Order: sequence, then structure tokens, then C-alpha cells
Amino acid sequence: MFIVYVIWPIGESLLLSLYDWDGLYNREGEFTGRFVGLANFEELWSDPAFVTSLVNNVIWLALYLLAVPAGLLIAVFLNQSVRGIRLYKSLFFFPFVISQVVVGLIFSWFYAPNFGLFYMIIEWVTGQGVAILAEEKYVTYGIIAAGLWPQIAYVMILYLTGLNNVAPDQVEAARLDGAKGWRMLWYVILPQLRPATFIAVVVTVIGALRSFDLVSIMTTGGPFGSSRVLSFYMYEQALSEYGYRMGYGAAIAVVLFGIMMIFISGFIWKMWRDETER
Repeated sequence: MFIVYVIWPIGESLLLSLYDWDGLYNREGEFTGRFVGLANFEELWSDPAFVTSLVNNVIWLALYLLAVPAGLLIAVFLNQSVRGIRLYKSLFFFPFVISQVVVGLIFSWFYAPNFGLFYMIIEWVTGQGVAILAEEKYVTYGIIAAGLWPQIAYVMILYLTGLNNVAPDQVEAARLDGAKGWRMLWYVILPQLRPATFIAVVVTVIGALRSFDLVSIMTTGGPFGSSRVLSFYMYEQALSEYGYRMGYGAAIAVVLFGIMMIFISGFIWKMWRDETER
């Protein structure tokens, strides 16, 4: 199943990126693509829309990783035995169970000029509101903030599961040695949360690099293409009414896959090195 649903499609995408193809077959069912070699990749680097999408993906990746420490801190807080903690857990868990489409709509209303809560707060504080989704220099950050809301909840769930498996005897021994607060977290808790941290980083990186739905719902890549990311630009080029360039879209997908693999492979290598040095 892994070969059929993962390895084979990756190979097909790599092969397709070497062709100029509109996605159609002739009447005999024959492939009509024209082999162009690396021409699609050469065109990418002179395409300003691709460069904008790539820069936006780097911003997404850098800021999306904030979900990992934020989710950890919330999980540590929710792991306490205090009155009403189940209600707090439900409130923090809520963003994870709603769809990304709903998240996009909620934040679109939140940012909306004239009646959006965020717009009204900014207008009250500064005297002039800011239409986040209509400003080229702010739109990407506004969409990232919307994406971080459910992503932090997801990471929190991963860490809450990991905290349930923390060895209580090690915690008690550390307390007897005088460890508490940040020292307890850094030297005792975090080393036991490495599996959860690995999964949290991997899913966060993947989520940042395949950020399509929020961009599509909130801005459709606008204004003037300033909020495009690689996955959305790939869709525009390959599948939308503006594209039908399957080979060019596949080339964008290959670049996106390469970035993802470099980052995740580096993290896996670091985890393996840390484990072997023990």
C-alpha cells in the first residue's frame, strides 16, 4: 500500500515534471505530453509568482513552528490538577475539531473591515482600522495566525498524550533533588517527550508547507497574488481555469516535496544522532 499510494505517485510526479502537458489524452488514449527536460524547473526561478509563493512558504514554516512551544506550554498547564480543568481542556481542544474551512471563514469575519472584531479593536486603539486580508504586507501573517489556532490545539493534544506517559518516579526523584519549574521541564520532562516532539514538529512542518485550504478560503491567493503559497500556486497552474499546465504544476510539487524532505530528514538525523550518543 505504501508503494502504491506514496512511492508510485511521487515517482509519477517527478516524471511528469519533465513534460509539457495540458492534462488531456488524445482520442486513442495516448499520452500527449512533450518532453522538455528541466525546462519547467528553469522557468520556475524566473517566475515572480513562484518566488513569492516560495518566500511565503518560508514565512509559514518559520512562524508555524511557534505552535510547538505554544502547544507544549498549554499542555503543561492543562496537565495540572486544578478546579475546572476539564472545561479549560474543552475550550483549548475546540479549534482542533472544526474544519479548516470554518476556521478560514471565522478569521475572515474577524478581520473584515468595518464590522470585524480585529478591525474594530485596531480602529479603537489607533484611530484607523486595518483590512488585514486586503493589505499585501499583512495578509500572509493574518492567514498564518488563523492556521496557528487549530495547529496549536493539535500540538497540545500530542503533548498531553506524551505527558500521560512521563515516568512519575523520575519526577519525584527530581523534586527530591530540588528541581522545579523550568529546570524540571527542561531536564526531566522534555527528554521524555522526544517522541511527541518529533511528531509535533513533523506534522507542523507538513501543515505549513501544504497550507492550501486557508489561502483558498480567505484570499484565493490575493491581493495581487501576494498571499500565494506553493501548494496553491501548484493548483492554479495545474488544475484551475488559469493553468492546465500539469508538468509545470508537477515541478512546483517536486520543489515543495524537496523542501519538506530536507527539513524532516534533517530532524530525523538529529533525533537518531541524539539516541545513538546516549
